[in-house]
Amino acid sequence: MEKIIVVQPEKCTGCRTCELVCSFTHSGEFNPARSRISVFSFEKVGFSSPVLCQQCSTAACMQVCPVGAVSRDNKTGAMVVNSSRCLVCKACTIACPLGATFYDHISDSIIKCDLCGGDPECVKFCPSGAITYQEAGEAGLARRKAVAARLKDVYEEVS
Repeated sequence: MEKIIVVQPEKCTGCRTCELVCSFTHSGEFNPARSRISVFSFEKVGFSSPVLCQQCSTAACMQVCPVGAVSRDNKTGAMVVNSSRCLVCKACTIACPLGATFYDHISDSIIKCDLCGGDPECVKFCPSGAITYQEAGEAGLARRKAVAARLKDVYEEVS
């Protein structure tokens, strides 16, 4: 069964360890600007959330690529960029609804989460467990349970 990365924003502390681990794994340096994951923080309300490629079933990045440089890895299910084909036109960075496809100005290339070949490093080092790698079916069940729990809490507050 296919595995997916699941983000639970309510567990994120905003530490940005995932960004550092990702950049080091892929570029050999601790530089969040070279990471394939980005933590968005809304400090006014104390909310942070990691944002990364969700490996969409209908991937906008793949659909807009004029040279077919974005494809799905059959082994991991990750959307990957073939840098030898890529024109670096950045259409994919604009098309991604989550803003999870990035331009690396140092390597002059497009980067996005490749699931680290099926063993995501960000998951291993997330100290709060906000990022997990789960079977797709299991992840869907967990999400449904979380939504049900939130609805229960809202209902109790209204009653």
